[in-house]
Amino acid sequence: MGPYNLMKKYLATQIMEQMLNLIAHNPERNLVTLFRLGEKIAFTDSYRKQAAAIRKVLENPSHPTTQMVVKALREMHPNCRNKGIVNFFINALLLGQKERMDFQTRENVHVPFLVVISPTMRCNLRCIGCYAGNYEKQEGLDFATIDRIVTEAKSMGIHFITISGGEPFIREDLFDIYKKHDDVVFMIYTNGTLIDKSVARKIVELGNVTPAISVEGFEAETDARRGKGVFARIMEAMDNLRSEGAVFAFSVTATRNNIDTITSDEFMDMLISKGAIYGWYFTFVPVGKDADPELMPTPEQRNRLRERVNYFRTHKPVFVADFWNDGPFVGGCIAGGRSYLHINSNGDIEPCVFTHFAVDNIKDKTLLDALRSPFFAAIQRRQPFNKNHLRPCMIIDNPHILREVVRETGAHPTHDGAETVITNLADALDSYAESYGRVADPVWATEYPEGREQARAAQQLEVSAGK
Repeated sequence: MGPYNLMKKYLATQIMEQMLNLIAHNPERNLVTLFRLGEKIAFTDSYRKQAAAIRKVLENPSHPTTQMVVKALREMHPNCRNKGIVNFFINALLLGQKERMDFQTRENVHVPFLVVISPTMRCNLRCIGCYAGNYEKQEGLDFATIDRIVTEAKSMGIHFITISGGEPFIREDLFDIYKKHDDVVFMIYTNGTLIDKSVARKIVELGNVTPAISVEGFEAETDARRGKGVFARIMEAMDNLRSEGAVFAFSVTATRNNIDTITSDEFMDMLISKGAIYGWYFTFVPVGKDADPELMPTPEQRNRLRERVNYFRTHKPVFVADFWNDGPFVGGCIAGGRSYLHINSNGDIEPCVFTHFAVDNIKDKTLLDALRSPFFAAIQRRQPFNKNHLRPCMIIDNPHILREVVRETGAHPTHDGAETVITNLADALDSYAESYGRVADPVWATEYPEGREQARAAQQLEVSAGK
């Protein structure tokens, strides 16, 4: 980054920090002003429109999103407010978008918004159906390699890094990574059991770390999958984070067994009362040697999750995202370097955390090499995989796509049993994809603007063909 851009970034950061300090004292009055400013300084039309959409929501003081933002700004520690939010809005979004566009033009390669790194697959739990349990449990990526990945990512304009695993908080040296790269937001998927008061205090002192704690429902559902006593330890971790003023999230995997609990008002109200500001829903994906497709939510349950997440957004003071059902908002699958990629603990560069195939390894390749790989190119060439963006995935919605790109590029499985998703489980996944399509296609054609337009176009073709 040249001197001019560095100065511009410094000034933007200083302005944002001052505005956030003012907003924290009177968020109801000043939040709308902040997003009006965002509309003016955004580098792209898409970000300008997003800032305008958020501003319109915030103009309604009774909207749950407004209530959530106001509450969060008042309760979060100043370090989290100034570092975390500044890093996200200035470094990752506003200036980061310009850096990514410039890098993309210069190197003729698409640059994703974020990178997911799994530094270790070691974990203190043994959760039923967890994909991390399939990898080898050696120490994983060393400090220098992780440092290089983050440095290379920043050179492209990527300032949002997700840390997964395994259990990341097993690696105490990662705190040095977060401290060194204090211009990056680190979102950490964790089981929460290692977040005691001292760890919560470290997270707040850093300010640029936001944990996303996995929970399967209430005590019965969580302990059934994660082990006896884990739910109580998760609740304690959330209490520790809230008392320190940390920004944290929940992460829920939807299975056939817990869908009613995790979509209930009682469950969401509990998470909000614990201090969660945002959260993620994931659909269980049967990857690995002993994966059980019967754990996947039924097509009807998956659609029910979509309905309930939409309800939460308009009725609860929390930001909720659904990794599968939000396909319409991101144009389908975002893997393979389109918006993100995954580097596992062995250094294998995978399209996403669920697609355990690779052609490159970060130990002997750069991040730029991986983005230029034929494997990622083959994936991006096919995206979106389905005109119905409620069916985004190349594993559970369009399983033929994964089989095609693996065959075409010679991508290898990254652990023992990873290949079963394209061999032993192929028939089960084809059947599931077809069944879900019968549920999702009518929803897409009636509830989403792009789907309605596709339906109208199809009807016009039928009329013109005399059908």
